[in-house]
Amino acid sequence: MITIQELLFNRGLDRNAKIKLVRHKDSSCDLYEEYRTNYNWFFAYQRSQNNREFHDVDYIVSFIAEEGLSSRFIGVFQVSNGKENPSYNPEDLTAKKYIYDIHEVGGFEDLKERVIVKWHGGARNWWQWIKNEMEVISIHPGLHYKHFSGYFDFILNFDELKEFVENEYSDWKNALSVTKGIYLISDTNTGQLYVGSASGKNGIWGRWSYYVETNGHGDNKKLKELIDKEPEYANNFQFSILMTLPMIMKQEDVIKEEALYKKKLGTNTFGLNCN
Repeated sequence: MITIQELLFNRGLDRNAKIKLVRHKDSSCDLYEEYRTNYNWFFAYQRSQNNREFHDVDYIVSFIAEEGLSSRFIGVFQVSNGKENPSYNPEDLTAKKYIYDIHEVGGFEDLKERVIVKWHGGARNWWQWIKNEMEVISIHPGLHYKHFSGYFDFILNFDELKEFVENEYSDWKNALSVTKGIYLISDTNTGQLYVGSASGKNGIWGRWSYYVETNGHGDNKKLKELIDKEPEYANNFQFSILMTLPMIMKQEDVIKEEALYKKKLGTNTFGLNCN
């Protein structure tokens, strides 16, 4: 059995320090999504507590709760200077009484988001001391890796798509390369949409791989204009699938389905399509 303690201590975490393992869970929001897309909010969430849980603690090892007792490791944080929140109002149910100075400790980047542990002692015990060993139940192969679960069950950021393609994660490649389809690219900066189609021999996988190869534009005119002005602009793109189509379908029939979605979503008039 491999434990999170073994992984952390082998990378230099001080065995003699006062360390708590912390499992964040909140039914009012998707904490992992907030952590990935709104880190400042998550950081403020973590450093604010109702009780003196982090007093006299040197480090916290943070996890985000997943299904059952599974918990995803997201980093080691040094803690100092716990104090009462000067703006605390007990009548405000969202207010937290204590604030801590917390900063992330380097050296654990290869484990962040990849390591999943089984939380020891039940979900109610949201923090525990480091001495309570936590079994590692999986280590995912990359930062953004998640198993393919269905053609219509995901939205991929460009950095996720890039990692999946460059590492050729087999479950994603196998699924996306055996179907043609109509896909959507959303520009989260402007809200504009682009509808595209994949009709080549490697299906959606082949078409999306070309987006990675071209830094996000795939030779689409308006997307290329955005990226030419700002090379990192593709980080605003999100990829999803609107329709899957059989590999035996003729290209002209795929184009007809693509045109229908363009009309439905108005992407020629208001979006990022040119034709």
